[in-house]
Amino acid sequence: MRHLLAVAAGLVVLASSACSAPTPPRSAVPSTMPSGPATLPAPTGARPVGTTVLYLKDTSRPDPWNLDAGARELKVTLWYPAARSDGPKAPYMTAQESRLAIRRYGVMGVPDDILSRTRTNAVEDAEAAGRRLPLVVLSPGFTNPVSTLTSLAEDLASRGYVVAGVDHTYESYATTLAGGRVAECLACDSDTDPGFGSGVVAGRAADVSFVLDQLPAKWDDSHRIDRSKIAMVGQSMGGASAMAAMVRDPRVRAGVDMDGTTYARIPKKGFSRPFLFLGTPQHVPGGRDPSWERDWKLLTGWKRWLVLTGAEHQSFTDGPLMAATLGVRPASGVLPGPRAAELTRTYVAAFLDQHLKSRRQPLLDEPSPRHPEVKLCPAACPAPR
Repeated sequence: MRHLLAVAAGLVVLASSACSAPTPPRSAVPSTMPSGPATLPAPTGARPVGTTVLYLKDTSRPDPWNLDAGARELKVTLWYPAARSDGPKAPYMTAQESRLAIRRYGVMGVPDDILSRTRTNAVEDAEAAGRRLPLVVLSPGFTNPVSTLTSLAEDLASRGYVVAGVDHTYESYATTLAGGRVAECLACDSDTDPGFGSGVVAGRAADVSFVLDQLPAKWDDSHRIDRSKIAMVGQSMGGASAMAAMVRDPRVRAGVDMDGTTYARIPKKGFSRPFLFLGTPQHVPGGRDPSWERDWKLLTGWKRWLVLTGAEHQSFTDGPLMAATLGVRPASGVLPGPRAAELTRTYVAAFLDQHLKSRRQPLLDEPSPRHPEVKLCPAACPAPR
């Protein structure tokens, strides 16, 4: 399925789950002066947030994209409740990662390192706090680094979750590996190949299983994780990978797909673990992407299908929060970045609280006057135009 280049996000590809030649964006109008570095919204939970980075190497399999690599290397960013809120804040990305992204997306008139100067809320390498914390795995969209989900990750950590964000190496424009090596997007040359989406989500599911295997040995505070309470949340290809990881690995107890075309096949007998579809109007029944309707029929457990009026593909990422930084004005009718972030945080957290913390969330059962943009599908979704 085609992608639209989202210059407004400065980080992102807009539409479904795999890349092809970009066409002009409809979500943004490049017409204002850049505002300088962005500041991510403050987390809404009660706990301060810490973050640290792990570098993992899976020697049991070769890298699917780099034929010269004998092992699959991954960068995993952890966000977690911290003991204290003071200390230096973690960088959003490196200057080199920002430079490669800005150049690849063709953004003009801003410093190459502007994205690396985004102000975050998590304290770098802070002491962890809490015990028996649920774990949430995050997976980004194709070509996006996991840093584009930082706002969501910080918020979940402040609410009492450990979050493990996986950078799927060679699938984003820049991933910094151990020793400062930078892996660029080798997969971007293959995204029109037959079976590309199915292959990517299978590889990402294997990445997630490996991360779950390795966390106890690689993170000193892994004893704080309740390994019976694991969920996965992803955007675009990451959302499709959440479904694939659940089918592959029974440790993943619940999943959220944020606007990703699904590729993994669900068993015909049905699939009973909780799942949330959270998407744009292209994902209404009868819309451009039929994969959700196909899978909805096979989900036999708790399930919800929510569509956000005014949302676009990158509304579930940090991309819209970067619009002013890049001098881009969103088009009329598109959800403003802060509101999109609020809705994403609210509904993802409600799903996780219900299914990992056993706290019932009426918000997921009926329309909310505080969140009128959110429509419950299939019944209450608008018909496609």
